[in-house]
Order: sequence, then C-alpha cells, then structure tokens
Amino acid sequence: MLTVGMDLGAKHIKVVLMQDGFVIARVKRLSGFEQEISASEAFQEAISAAGVKHNEIDRICATGVGRKIAPFASDRVTEVWAAARGAIAHFPSARTVIDIGAEEGRAILINEEGRVKDFAVNEKCAAGAGTFTEAMARALEVSLPELGPLSLKSGRAVPMNAQCAVFAESEVVSLLHARTPKADIARAVHDAIASRIVSMARRISITPDVALIGGMAFNVGFLSSLKQTLEMDVLIPEFADFVPAEGAAWIAIEQFERAKAGKYENEVVRV
Repeated sequence: MLTVGMDLGAKHIKVVLMQDGFVIARVKRLSGFEQEISASEAFQEAISAAGVKHNEIDRICATGVGRKIAPFASDRVTEVWAAARGAIAHFPSARTVIDIGAEEGRAILINEEGRVKDFAVNEKCAAGAGTFTEAMARALEVSLPELGPLSLKSGRAVPMNAQCAVFAESEVVSLLHARTPKADIARAVHDAIASRIVSMARRISITPDVALIGGMAFNVGFLSSLKQTLEMDVLIPEFADFVPAEGAAWIAIEQFERAKAGKYENEVVRV
C-alpha cells in the first residue's frame, strides 16, 4: 500500500511517502506565497524520488494550516491528530507530545489507547515558537544554527521578562548594551521559550513519557532548557519535523482500510 502524508505548515511543506508503513521518501520545501503550488511541487518531488506514479498512490492525507488547499488530498486532519498519531508511531510509550513549529507550539495529552485526550495551543504569541528564536538570533547578530550551541556556553541564568517577541527583542538589545555575554542572553531566550511551553503543557497535565517534535527539537539550546524546566528527559525522533506528515500518512492507511471495510469517513477532520 502506498500512502502520502502532507503537512502544509506556515513556513515549510513536508511530504512523506509511505509504503506498507515504511517511509520511502521525504521532501521539505518552503511554503512560499503560492502554498498550493509549492505543495504540488513537493508531492511530485516525493513520488519521483520514490520512483512511483501518482496513480499508484492509494490514499493522500493532509494536515497543517494549509490542509484545506492541499492538492490531491482525499482526507484532511487537524495538526493535533496528525502530530499525536505520528508521535505514537515512533514512541508507543509517549503520553505527552510537545510540538513546536515556526508559528505556534502545542502540547498534546495521549491516553493509553494512543488517542488524544486533551491539548493546548500557543497560537497568539510567537514567543513560544520557532520564529522567536529567529528574531532573537538577529538581535544577537548570530546565525540561527549558532544560537543553540551558544546558549550551552552560558555561565549563569539571566531572566527575560518580556512576554512579547517585539519587546523581547528590545530587551535583548538592552542586555547587550549592559555588556551581558551573548551566551547568557541566548540561554535566557531558550529558557523563556521553555517556560512558556511548559506552562502551556501543564494546563493539560504533563505525563511521561514526553516526546518533542517539530523544528525546535533540533535546537540543542532549547532542548537543554526544556529538560531543565520539565525536570525530566524527552524522546526525540530522528526526523522530528516530519512527524505530523508521517502521522497523516498513517491516518491515510487507516482511512484506506476503513474504506475497504465500508466505513469511509469523507474529509475527516478530528482532534
């Protein structure tokens, strides 16, 4: 069986092609201004990389903020459901999933059956998402890949009081003028994000094991701050940013099987 999961995020589009439950192609590209075109191109790139044709695909499921305009998709599901399904496929023991992308972060509580029990979303402020680190890296005049490792060189914790990305950037500039080491400021940035994300997660209860997915999982500075704030370790899959797309591909398999059994759910959208 060949299925495709498409995650149309605010910044990136991820496409996963799965054959009988095994990923055979992954493609990631910027969403751009014409997200539907970018998604079509990413889809074509994925099937070309796998050496298959469009008419050989059994089912396509889309998720993400752009799921409604996803080309070719027969099913569309929420980011929460896709993220949870993908995380459980990697870590069956996971009960809390923290998913942080470019524009928002979310925490998902999963029950013993692997179903979503509750969730919380930080969607009103960039201070709990990946774009916050991009803004802070610019303020510190370092590249984004440098920001995480830089924070690990910090010798002390520096509080960051601003709760808004705009004000936080001004606070970073003030700290620089006060000759605060850049490493300490970088740590303060990651501590602030971790604090916001953990506070959000505690609203739904944090139950081990905790899995971290999304682009921020690759940021070693944030990972360190998150572990310290949680006071526990976290599970991270190898392709953490592709997990929702993988979850959508798994859901496509399940939808295909339901259709064969005469239980098809058209355009299913579920938490």
